[in-house]
Amino acid sequence: MRMIKYFVIGIYFGIVLTKAEVISWYRIQEMFRFQSFHMYGIIGSAVAVGAASIFAIKKFKIKTLNGEEVKTEPKKFHKGFIIGGIMFGMGWALTGACPGPLFALVGNGYSVIIIVIISALAGTFTYGLIKTKLPH
Repeated sequence: MRMIKYFVIGIYFGIVLTKAEVISWYRIQEMFRFQSFHMYGIIGSAVAVGAASIFAIKKFKIKTLNGEEVKTEPKKFHKGFIIGGIMFGMGWALTGACPGPLFALVGNGYSVIIIVIISALAGTFTYGLIKTKLPH
């Protein structure tokens, strides 16, 4: 029963992504071709809200719903971030979808995206298998 709230939030998130045209392949192509500010505005807004949220969590020592302290650990930069970012961007540009809206796309009837979901899961699984051999 506890999982129902996450299911409802996920449905709401999918509706918001659909109405904001975040799942639109055309909007994503406009972004990668620098033809429209739409997606940059949405991504920039998300970054601003995330940064403000992290600031508030740290400043007011906000705890989780279970009363646990929220910890944010700084990460050291390494070249893997650049390589991973390039791979992520290439996949996003080729499929026209980032991981967030994949399920919203399936929910909107674009069943071909199931192949993208399976591919993303296979890539994540493969990374899990070889991550100890990669330079971190």
